[in-house]
Amino acid sequence: MQQSQHQMMGYDRAITMFSPDGRLLQVEYAKKTVKQGSTAIGVTCKDGVVLVTDKRIGDSLIIAESVDKIFEVDEHIIATASGIIPDARVLVERSQAQAQQHQITFDSPIDVISIVKDLASLMQLTTQSGGYRPFGVSMLIGGVDKDGVKLYNVDPVGVYNQYRATAIGEKGEEAANLLREQWKESLSVQEAIKLAISVLKEVIGQDLDVDRVDCAYINHDMTIKRLEKDAIKEHL
Repeated sequence: MQQSQHQMMGYDRAITMFSPDGRLLQVEYAKKTVKQGSTAIGVTCKDGVVLVTDKRIGDSLIIAESVDKIFEVDEHIIATASGIIPDARVLVERSQAQAQQHQITFDSPIDVISIVKDLASLMQLTTQSGGYRPFGVSMLIGGVDKDGVKLYNVDPVGVYNQYRATAIGEKGEEAANLLREQWKESLSVQEAIKLAISVLKEVIGQDLDVDRVDCAYINHDMTIKRLEKDAIKEHL
C-alpha cells in the first residue's frame, strides 16, 4: 500500500526526489534489477582471484562461445556484472580507458582500487542528477596489483566493499551463504575455481551446463586466463 502511494505521488519518477520516509525509489528499483540478473561469483585465494558467472543463455540457437560475461579491464584486472549487461559494458569501457591512460601517463599498471573508486563515483553521480537513471547493474571487480589480490563489489548506489568471496545476482544471497561456509584462506586457484563452480551449480541446479558457465582467473603473475570448456566440464 505504501509503495503504491509513493508511485501515485510520483516519488518513483524523479531520481533526485526523496520519498517522505527517506527513500530513493529509483535506486531501489535498480537494486531489484540486479537481483533479477544472472548469478556471478568472485573468490580470492592465496595465489589469485577467480570470477565465475552464469551466461544464462535463453535460446538454443545462440552460439554460447559468443557470449562473454567476464570482461578484461586490464592485463591484471577482470570484471563481471549482474543486471543490465549493456550498462556494465559502458562501465567496463570507461575502466579500460582509465587503465590505458594510467599506463601511458605513469608507465605502470593501475591499482584495482582506483578502478573501483572511479566506477563508484560515476554510479553515485547518477543517483543525484536529474535526467539520469541509476546504472541497473552491480559489478564484481577482481585483480592482482602491487598490494596483492583484490575483489570488490560495487552496487548501483556507488557503495563498494572489498571481499574474500562474494556473489551477486538472482541467487547471490544463497551463493554467498555457501561461500561463508566453505571459503578458506588456504585455497589455491584451482581449489577456488572448483569452489566457485560447485556453488554456482548448487544454487542454479541441474539446468546449469557447460555452455552457461563463464570462468576466468588471475594468478600472482598478473595475467588473465580463461577456463576452457573441457576444464569447466570436469568441475561440473
